[in-house]
Amino acid sequence: MDPVQTEIMKNRFTAIAEEAATVAYRTAHTTFVKQTQDFQVAVARVSGEFFAYPMLTGVVSGSGQTIAGLTQHFPEDELAPGDVLISNDPFSTWGLVTHMMDIHLARPIFVDGKLACFAWSFVHASDIGGAVPGSISPDLFECFQEGLRLRPTKLVKAGVINQDVVNILKDNSRIGDAVWGDLEALMAAMRLLDLRINELCAKVGVETFHRGVDDVMTHTEIKARRVIGALKDGTYTFTDYIEGDDSGAAVHIHCRLTIRGDEAEVDYSGSSPQVHAAFNFATGSRTHPFLCLGLTNYIQTMEPDIPINGGIMRPIKAYAPPGTVMNAEYPAAMGNRFVAVMRTYDALIGCLNQALPDGIAASGAGQAGIISSAWIDPATGRNRVAVVEPFSGGSGGRVRADGVDANDTMIGFLKSTPIEHVEVETPLIVRRHELVPSSFGHGRHRGGAAVAIELESRAPEVTITVRGLDRFRFQPWGVFGGTAGGNSVATLNPETAPVRIGRIKVLRLGERDLLRMISSSGGGFGPPVERKPEAVLRDVLDGMLTTEEAEAIYGVVITEREIDQERTAALRAGIKAGPSRFSVQHGPSRRAFEAEWPIEASVALADAALATPPGLRRFIMIKSRASLEDAAKPITPAMVVDAVKRAAGPSD
Repeated sequence: MDPVQTEIMKNRFTAIAEEAATVAYRTAHTTFVKQTQDFQVAVARVSGEFFAYPMLTGVVSGSGQTIAGLTQHFPEDELAPGDVLISNDPFSTWGLVTHMMDIHLARPIFVDGKLACFAWSFVHASDIGGAVPGSISPDLFECFQEGLRLRPTKLVKAGVINQDVVNILKDNSRIGDAVWGDLEALMAAMRLLDLRINELCAKVGVETFHRGVDDVMTHTEIKARRVIGALKDGTYTFTDYIEGDDSGAAVHIHCRLTIRGDEAEVDYSGSSPQVHAAFNFATGSRTHPFLCLGLTNYIQTMEPDIPINGGIMRPIKAYAPPGTVMNAEYPAAMGNRFVAVMRTYDALIGCLNQALPDGIAASGAGQAGIISSAWIDPATGRNRVAVVEPFSGGSGGRVRADGVDANDTMIGFLKSTPIEHVEVETPLIVRRHELVPSSFGHGRHRGGAAVAIELESRAPEVTITVRGLDRFRFQPWGVFGGTAGGNSVATLNPETAPVRIGRIKVLRLGERDLLRMISSSGGGFGPPVERKPEAVLRDVLDGMLTTEEAEAIYGVVITEREIDQERTAALRAGIKAGPSRFSVQHGPSRRAFEAEWPIEASVALADAALATPPGLRRFIMIKSRASLEDAAKPITPAMVVDAVKRAAGPSD
């Protein structure tokens, strides 16, 4: 491998991908692309792995993905220049599509008459039909309720658009013209990728091009192995929860990380079976980027100049048992699947905290509350749908820095929509969108603050759906002595007739109704008493902390906007610092839950239920839990196994 040539090709690939992504961004139609940027454009080798991926525009969480789940449906001799492949089907694309709102496209790129690679793109469609505007509600439980499902097919054949497919897409969406406009923007970006790859091959030669692809991906693999090799060998486990399926039961996410030299294994065995709700996602029983994001993000942090491509996945093996929440099977609903993706991320970060001597981070808010609105256009009588705003609480405190306010690390690529745009595009007035003081987990490095948003309806009826909102029950956890972050809160008409509404499914606002949502916030890292007094003073001066909180929590006495050094030193001398080794502060709700249902019992329930017929699992789990309600606590694995056996047996 020639290091100079490899660096040149890496930069060429990145520039090509960034240029194409910018074209899609600038020519898209829906708010979710042209503002929030929930889309992407990249280039994949013929085998499916990405080798050219943008980092400045669009979604970055799929860089380790493979598009083979789409392209493998089309033999190479059936592909032609100008073809465009399309699908939004999670069940036939090996986990490339993780919920049906994501429409994926691929364009074969031919050089000198031979298939050289694929251009790829995807967009989160703001509506693909289904039971609710925006196609997503947490309580939908099968894919048929979530709208159109299109198996891999050709949208364009040798440059000629298949109008039948276009009509199907348009006719099944409430905003068909806008969705098609987004797809046209993606196809324009892919045509540019085709042009740029052919120009590059004409300049350097096809052989040099392919060698460059191999070398750049190998370069990424080498850097990834270097980071993994610096972790402590061993096996580490951690658990987190989605707060409830349709029965209200907590959904268990169990992660086991094993480090052996420069390789890592991530195993989600022991996690709950797929649920009768929209929290599932598909991974195709393979090493999927959504199962590894905590680790790949860490690799990119430690190697900031690493080329972004599929080579990062080579030293990692990941597994989620078929039928679990993170490897769901037909006909599971998946619209709200990012809640489960974020809990798998949090669980893996919990493992990494143990694989590093000093840890890495506390839990972030772990949510992206994507707000969608629908209303009747008074002029046309047609239903209009628009994404209002993604909003998120802060990330967890980190080993060397505070968490980021109002932005969790995992979803930092999603952009806020300007308030002016929201008020022009929708019949909503944004009354408030601001940080929430005193909302974060405390620690040596505090968590990122929560964010509040208030939306007032100015139409006779506006339907609101919010995907990704979670952490109403279980707080984001703190580590190494840091405290847990705050919970989410949603309130209807808080200033007139307040009603706590919890997780929002489908909410209809009348004219002048006001919806207030407060996100969860990041947990703290390290003992609060070890926080630098100057950092505490800064929070007080910024209005994020009161002087009383500074004294009671951090042992920092502030008078007249300055630190009283003498009183602070005396006060801190009498405060116990807390644990310096790995420890977790979950908050009272999770402690109470696990006092009744220890992690071992939840693992036993998941394993036992997965051994039963798929069509009966939900009923068996409900019946098993009900039979254990009056049992002695804590529940043991043996009690769980016995309850499942009885629930799965013949009824009287």
